[in-house]
Amino acid sequence: MTTSPEILDNVLLSMVEGIGARTYQRLRERFGNATAILNASRSDLSGFDFLKPDTLVQLTSARNRLDPTHIVELCERDQVDILSLGDEQYPKQLRTIPDPPPILYVKGTLLPSDAFSIAVIGTRRCTRYGERQAERLTSALVQNGFTIISGLARGIDGIAHRAALSNGGRTLAVLGSGLHRLYPPEHASLAQAVIDSGGCIMSEYPPFHPSAKWTFPQRNRIVSGLSLGVLVVEAPLRSGAMISARLAGEQGRDIFAVPGPIESLASGGCHQLIRDGAYLTESADDILNVLGPMRQSVLLPGMEKPVRHPNEVSLNDVEHGVLQYVGGVETSLESIVAASGLEPPQVLAALAVLEQKRIIRQVSPITFVRM
Repeated sequence: MTTSPEILDNVLLSMVEGIGARTYQRLRERFGNATAILNASRSDLSGFDFLKPDTLVQLTSARNRLDPTHIVELCERDQVDILSLGDEQYPKQLRTIPDPPPILYVKGTLLPSDAFSIAVIGTRRCTRYGERQAERLTSALVQNGFTIISGLARGIDGIAHRAALSNGGRTLAVLGSGLHRLYPPEHASLAQAVIDSGGCIMSEYPPFHPSAKWTFPQRNRIVSGLSLGVLVVEAPLRSGAMISARLAGEQGRDIFAVPGPIESLASGGCHQLIRDGAYLTESADDILNVLGPMRQSVLLPGMEKPVRHPNEVSLNDVEHGVLQYVGGVETSLESIVAASGLEPPQVLAALAVLEQKRIIRQVSPITFVRM
């Protein structure tokens, strides 16, 4: 990471009290970047009614009061990347939420393929039943190529990270504290294992920012924002996992919930989510069969071509061969047969699978279109 005025200004702006993610977004829409915001005069800023008087004073005096150099130098020394919203490496999926973090501090490796991800969350006080389901479902999701996102907390979060690692999968951890104030402290070795495996830990807070009651709900919007969908394994009615599920719904993410024993208070939140419309989830197939086409195609490890739909990872060679000849406009059965070089019964069988997996749609008896 090279220290630049842009990086310094991004960090400096994040240090200004009262400039949260939503306020930053509104200022960025007007001024374009952190440097322009910090250089704006009081008269330039006074017309924004969402800026409180105290915040306006803090912002216009930031360059004279605050020094981001020590934070940037610390990150350089410890190989922590500082990503702003405008950076190419900033997760594209996260940019789509209403309040993406202006800055991400990342230690480890983020990959474009991490867009193919599921968040696995749940209670810190999980039961043995919850542990088993988290291990089983996370293992199956990893085997289907998903990156696992969670919050490195005790309970379900930690189990999900460990299950991903033990199955050779990728996992990313989002902290509710700075990277140098890791919470809970007993998960320091787990955090290092995530990094050593090729994943990363990340936070929107500066390195030594402590965790607090309010930082974890803030963290949860990033966990869901990074993911295609959120799997709630076990959660009481009043829990952080339920807050995460609500945020995921507001972000337009699919919500999946694992049912539990009816007398278990630990599963009460999951049952409420299912009543409210979350997808009852017993296996990874329940997730694959719900997720629709992704915003952008992703090239996954071991795949020759980018994936546009999660179910593509489970296709065989014939089904992949047929799919490449179904376009975004109506494509005739005759043209698919001719282009693929396969026998009509093989093509029809493959098309039936592709339609069942919701990758294509049959428009007429002899025409198909890619979803």
